[in-house]
Amino acid sequence: MAIYCIGDLQGCDDAFVRLLETVDFSPSRDTLYLLGDLVNRGPSSASVLRRCMQWGDSVRALLGNHDLHLLAAAHGARHPSRRDTLSSVLDADDREAMLDWVRHQPLARSLDWGGKPLLMVHAGVLPSWSLTDTLAYADEVQRILRSPELPQFLAQMYGNLPDRWDTRLKGVDRLRVIVNTLTRLRFCTPDGRMDFDSAESAETPPAGLVPWFEAPGRKTADVVVAFGHWSTLGLLNRPNLLGLDTGCVWGGCLSAMRLGAHPEERELWNVRCDQAQKPG
Repeated sequence: MAIYCIGDLQGCDDAFVRLLETVDFSPSRDTLYLLGDLVNRGPSSASVLRRCMQWGDSVRALLGNHDLHLLAAAHGARHPSRRDTLSSVLDADDREAMLDWVRHQPLARSLDWGGKPLLMVHAGVLPSWSLTDTLAYADEVQRILRSPELPQFLAQMYGNLPDRWDTRLKGVDRLRVIVNTLTRLRFCTPDGRMDFDSAESAETPPAGLVPWFEAPGRKTADVVVAFGHWSTLGLLNRPNLLGLDTGCVWGGCLSAMRLGAHPEERELWNVRCDQAQKPG
């Protein structure tokens, strides 16, 4: 039995299939953890979702910003942009089944990796959040996504404010901070104020900002955190960090990390991808 973490698919089903063939994936034996952004920008979002649904518990996905955007577009809360490639889902006969599957996926997952916790999110974690906090806050959003309140929430989900976590936040402001942290975060100030204007490489952060994973005093520093979302960051493979968005949709690679019995045991696999979108 093998366990894999895979970065942003973004509707690139051909690369997904080739990667799984490369690692000899078997849904009866192995488990895939998908780190969000399963859909959009690439050519085959519906094929990706159908494949994941077909394989049941062998695929354990979490949601990224593009997956939430799919739900928002489906409920009329957001107009598709010129770069969106969501029609294969939105116009499909099995649209409702795919949307229902998406809304039931969480925003964070965790597992025990050889005695050490592994936390999986799409984008990042605020420095003041512990592992327990992160899973609890993600669950707050998941409960809304699965409820009849979904359309109302999606209509109010977008926005950059509040840009700082406060345990006293309530209602949509609280949920928006949680969503933005887990699905959009790249840079923040050292004390945790989020920035959403910058997508540069972590090597050249804007003045006054740091990559979220380098914020001083981060409470998840002793946890292995696996994430995607940041294609300009590329592969990040540190003892306690796995960044696996390697720019598949932009003509880079689709990457999978095979998790061994212990965090020191890990093996990277990737396949080259056809460019589906041009940056800029």
